[in-house]
Amino acid sequence: MFGESVFIRLLRWSYSRKKMVRGYYSKFPNSVIYFRRIRRFYIIYTLDWDERDPIITNEDREEMQYLINDVLGRKSEYLKRKSRSM
Repeated sequence: MFGESVFIRLLRWSYSRKKMVRGYYSKFPNSVIYFRRIRRFYIIYTLDWDERDPIITNEDREEMQYLINDVLGRKSEYLKRKSRSM
């Protein structure tokens, strides 16, 4: 389901401001990914990408969203989202 080249791990996360969370990932150690809560789950809102990190693909984005929602206890809501491709 997720990227085959490099396994992504959520290194740490922190609250940024109301309805926003910052995530730090092993595949992108120099970049900060910002998530915003939409309804009952979090999606990538913006990021501070560093040129030393690889380009973020759609598969990477999907995996990072899955991981942050899993850690925050919102995995089931994330998996039920309307935009989920079947």
